[in-house]
Amino acid sequence: MAMKSFGDVILMAWRIGVDIGGTFTDVALVDDASGYIGVAKAPTTPRDFAEGVLTALAQAMERDAIAAADVGLLAHATTVVTNALLEEKGARAGVVMTRGFRDILELRRSARPDLYDLFQDAPATLVPRRRRFEITERIGADGAVVTPLAEAEIDDLIAALRAERVEAVAVSLLFSFINPDHERRLGARLRAGLDVPVYLSSEVLPEIREFERASTTTVCAYVGPILASYLDRLETATKGLGLPPMYVMGSNGGVFEAGEGIAMPAMAVESGPAAGVVAAALAARQIDRPDLLTFDMGGTTAKASLILNGRYETTPEYEVGGGASANRWMNGTGHPIRVPVIDLAEVSAGGGSIAWVDAAGGLRVGPASAGAEPGPVCYGRGGVEPTVTDCNLILGNLDRSSLLGGTMEIDYGAAEAAVRAKLAVPLGLDVEAAAAAVIDVVNHAMAEALKIVSVERGHDPRDFALAAFGGAGPLHAAALAEELGMGEVICPPIPGAFSALGLVGSDLKRDYVHTVYVTTDAADPAALEAAFANLEAKGAAMLDRAGTPPERRAFERTVDARYIRQSYELSVPVANGAFDAAALAKAASDFHDRHRQTYGHDNRGEPVQLVSLRVAAIGRIPALAIRQEPARSGDPVKGRRRLFARGRAPAEAVVLDRSRMPAGYAVDGPAVIESLESTILTPAGWQAAMDADGFVRLTRQGAAS
Repeated sequence: MAMKSFGDVILMAWRIGVDIGGTFTDVALVDDASGYIGVAKAPTTPRDFAEGVLTALAQAMERDAIAAADVGLLAHATTVVTNALLEEKGARAGVVMTRGFRDILELRRSARPDLYDLFQDAPATLVPRRRRFEITERIGADGAVVTPLAEAEIDDLIAALRAERVEAVAVSLLFSFINPDHERRLGARLRAGLDVPVYLSSEVLPEIREFERASTTTVCAYVGPILASYLDRLETATKGLGLPPMYVMGSNGGVFEAGEGIAMPAMAVESGPAAGVVAAALAARQIDRPDLLTFDMGGTTAKASLILNGRYETTPEYEVGGGASANRWMNGTGHPIRVPVIDLAEVSAGGGSIAWVDAAGGLRVGPASAGAEPGPVCYGRGGVEPTVTDCNLILGNLDRSSLLGGTMEIDYGAAEAAVRAKLAVPLGLDVEAAAAAVIDVVNHAMAEALKIVSVERGHDPRDFALAAFGGAGPLHAAALAEELGMGEVICPPIPGAFSALGLVGSDLKRDYVHTVYVTTDAADPAALEAAFANLEAKGAAMLDRAGTPPERRAFERTVDARYIRQSYELSVPVANGAFDAAALAKAASDFHDRHRQTYGHDNRGEPVQLVSLRVAAIGRIPALAIRQEPARSGDPVKGRRRLFARGRAPAEAVVLDRSRMPAGYAVDGPAVIESLESTILTPAGWQAAMDADGFVRLTRQGAAS
């Protein structure tokens, strides 16, 4: 039976997740009745992402003979929002601000990615100055009206916005998070006078910090019409196939209804990468490895995140667009959005990343990517620039004849010629040495991303196992683990579509925030409890709209806290139940602990300042078991081939078919384990073993457990 609401997810139904990647669009299918997990892949179609989604979906359902009426959950991870920001191809938006504050988006903060570059430019604003308007009004820092809203100016403002042919409007007035009256009155007039979406900062982000609030609201106006058009076309097509309502993956690790996303488009910024981390957290709890570093390498980027005690971390500090596409963790590189995002470090390093030699004769990899069109040279689709995939092919890490289980033919000769002409000859190396150098460069970049989410967060990577997924993740994971001193790599089932699998294991989730700005020694616990209860009421209304029954609802509370005069906060979880004096004291104590872990020191004699309260409203779905039954018996050996690596003599490696590996089967490296959507490289000094749930575990010989 098709799903009528989120609360109607039942057994005896299929779950389907669709994830758009830089090269391939992945579909993961799970049968709740049998536990079967399937996967399908189709080339991504950048000119119209919906086309690739529908093609992959049709192929998957036809292959497994799935009737639309038997689908209980359809979830989707989209890159539409991110691409609109990175490519600066969003809607023609307008912005309205308090008179005298028209240039907030350009003044920004003082943060710069490079302190010593005197000539660096801030990212271009999403909305040019001619489409940023002012209105006379002023709310004070205490919420009192300093200057009344000039109602007489609104008709002229509407006319000016209409003359600029705006497709959406962002309204961000001073201190509207304390007193939203002016914004609401202005918003009502704009919505009545303009036939375009109007985003109010008091609805989008009722939170302190005028620049971040204005930036987040502007991002929503900039990408909202693009996302709405895309989801409308896709939902119309899927409903035409008889499929249930579609849910969209959010950056916070939960899915949301399409309508919720249109109201708050910034929630979908890191849609795809978040799904992979969710799946890794499910796997961590299932295989009793609660502490994991996750490594997701696809066709265009590599992402790293940290899972501690089976839970992933989220952060409200995030920047998108501008130069942030290559260095998402650096302040001042993009457009800030203040929505909870799974704590990720992302680098432009994927299978399609282009390797090149700069003017000084140095070898570089990325940030440009061959993407899905034309793709790596070896795909034979017109690519001429050597990529990481081409280099892995030359080194023997990938099959020279075909990929995707034999359905994609490979042009080895073209890849070799491209690497020779573009890399080997300029560097004065042979082809294998040039290819190996490319892999070393890209591995180093990805290791830095792993350090950002571990070492720079106060964690020792040697205390974690490395969970590797994505089409190229298991190919590079062992080398990264060696660089970080890690002793175990875990490759889950269907690693090449693991993010799509995370989509169907994600709960419904929406975050709500309220600024309080009070110190713990002066706070009134009853007032804080009332604020938490108000946020939970908003979350309950969202769960009502989704049809989530009471027994599947949960609310998670956190506070953003800091020491007085600090500029940034740390997020501290708060236990459910009445927020009384004891809970307030514990929140302060937990903040001191978190501060010491993060920065190496604390000051327990200093009052803690609570800046904002947050509530995550969650609709639970039945737990997903990530399991792919191994072969019962048989010989998985397919053959042998020579592998090349820098600093090592060429080695003969055994080549295995992952689908024919029985539980308990182990092989010493060098070995290559191939599957439909991914390849696992097991270097010398490592052993790979298949467990009973279909996870391949690599252990470094001689490493401490």
